[in-house]
Amino acid sequence: MTGGYIMFQPKRLALVLLLFMTIGFIFAAPARDAGGVREVVVYSSVDEVNAKKILDAFTADTGTRVNFVFLSTGPAMARIEAEQNNPQADVWMGAPAENHMLAKDRGLSIPYTGGNFSSIQAAFKDPQGYWRSFYMNPMAFAVNTEQLRRINAPKPTSWQDLLNPVYRGLIQMPSPQSSGTAYNMVASLVALWGEERAYQYMKSLNPSIQTYTSSGTGPSQAVSTGTCAIGIQFTPAFFEAIDKGFPLEVVYPSEGVWFENPAVSILKGAKNVEAAQALVNWLTSERGQNTLTDATTFFYPITAGARLGKGMPAFETLKTIEVDPLWAAAEKDRLVRRWQDEVLPAR
Repeated sequence: MTGGYIMFQPKRLALVLLLFMTIGFIFAAPARDAGGVREVVVYSSVDEVNAKKILDAFTADTGTRVNFVFLSTGPAMARIEAEQNNPQADVWMGAPAENHMLAKDRGLSIPYTGGNFSSIQAAFKDPQGYWRSFYMNPMAFAVNTEQLRRINAPKPTSWQDLLNPVYRGLIQMPSPQSSGTAYNMVASLVALWGEERAYQYMKSLNPSIQTYTSSGTGPSQAVSTGTCAIGIQFTPAFFEAIDKGFPLEVVYPSEGVWFENPAVSILKGAKNVEAAQALVNWLTSERGQNTLTDATTFFYPITAGARLGKGMPAFETLKTIEVDPLWAAAEKDRLVRRWQDEVLPAR
């Protein structure tokens, strides 16, 4: 080793070059096994357990083999950008739709309008076909009915009800500093009431917050076990806990809620476009939408008529808050900084 460089003999150098060429071919070649079975490579921002349930059902229905890697939203975007000159995945599945809007703007995805694209509601697709949502989850409270009974407290039915002093130190929600779930709440309250009133409300709520969890699903664990009396987050983990027998009740605040609508995109340069299209088609097909319930993900389907999990009210019966996702994405850093500076210290 000289000057920090490894010196190779000519024969060894040839072998190293051949090895790199072989590795490059493996990644560049279309993903089919020796028997010609179609494969697709997926970066999944759906949690690993539910992603496996969904993708296993897709394989069972279509015979298409799926290789997937779990990456949360930020790391997934970073990796897709880093690999844009030599993509290693065909599909990005999961992450809220605004992130797929960003992928489109950065030239990382391609349009596709096949399958039932034309019948999907406008709110759940890019008009040019760069992404489409395949499930949604509303924000809600879950109350531990045994804990409320123990402290002789009423069940809250609105955002305003949470300010009742009886709940002081008994509520958990995620932190907007680390959780997109919590930012969904912040942005929706700003859209509902205006920024000044929303921040005054969150400062008034602060004494009732037992802890701000780093994970978006942290409150569901605490409210299930009775560590807190009320949890605030998206609904799937609440319904899962109820299904397992925990004494929870889901409450949709009467003022309204926003929701997440994770999407799927085909990545630019995908090596297995046909298989990628098949996956996108299946996710929003009747079979794919019913799988969300059959596989007990407790995700809300985006197509009318799809089956719902036990205890899940039809999405159209919920009062929702209209939030411009592009505005929410553009304002995120500023609104989170303001929350950190003004809300967090108000204890």
